[in-house]
Amino acid sequence: MKLINDLPVGEYDLEISATGYAAQTKRITINERQTLQVDIQLARGEARFAQPGSMVDPSGIEMVFVKGGTFQMGSNDGGDDEKPVHTVTVGDFYISKYEVTQKQWKEIMGSNPSHFKGDNLPVEQVSWNDVQEFIRKLNAKSGGNYRLPTEAEWEYACRGGLQSAHYTYSGSNNIDDVAWYSGNSGNKTHPVGQKKANELGLYDMSGNVWEWCADWYGANYYSNSPSANPDGPSSGSRRVGRGGGWYGNARDVRVALRVRGSPGDRGGILGFRLLRTY
Repeated sequence: MKLINDLPVGEYDLEISATGYAAQTKRITINERQTLQVDIQLARGEARFAQPGSMVDPSGIEMVFVKGGTFQMGSNDGGDDEKPVHTVTVGDFYISKYEVTQKQWKEIMGSNPSHFKGDNLPVEQVSWNDVQEFIRKLNAKSGGNYRLPTEAEWEYACRGGLQSAHYTYSGSNNIDDVAWYSGNSGNKTHPVGQKKANELGLYDMSGNVWEWCADWYGANYYSNSPSANPDGPSSGSRRVGRGGGWYGNARDVRVALRVRGSPGDRGGILGFRLLRTY
């Protein structure tokens, strides 16, 4: 039993962790300034509190809490596979504040496949299959519950979630404020987090590198997508990529643009960010 004294009013994520055990997290609400008694059932457990928002995950990856909600997914001004615009609801999740970096990849995988080298550059030259192996090893090491975001979760976060101002790009209508693309990248990736963040405090969701999503790609999926937590077609030959990259034009980094790639494809334009559920 532990006592955490004099907590301010607010919402907290209580994480209980112990060596050899998977971390457990629970959302709690403190309605008045009070001492909280925490029953810790794990041997040698430690309780840690974090306000929803930006937090450093036990793996060392900075995560941002995204409150679930309902939004209009897709665009009537883009390609046919962005239509129709449809109503989607997603649940709460955490998503990495930045694209996964080469330093973070090396710490888990022991090597760096990237073409453009630099610890704080986004990792690239990673296939969808490579990313699954990274996630498997990361979860085993950290006891976490990491995965790639679904396409719906990714677009919801890209648009700014419940705080969305409905920008063309992630965080602005001015592309140069938020994205590395063909007009300003110098034909290379750039360290994560140098451009302006979007409404949720997420960086580089437009531009820098394309980001793999969990879903199989379906050109007509939006026509029959479920409204609650859609996770893509049940099968396919290609996976979804979102966000655009350093080589693409302004159209390529719009929040609604979709592309697809074979799960084994690698390139200096392909990276990812992580989602974690609790």
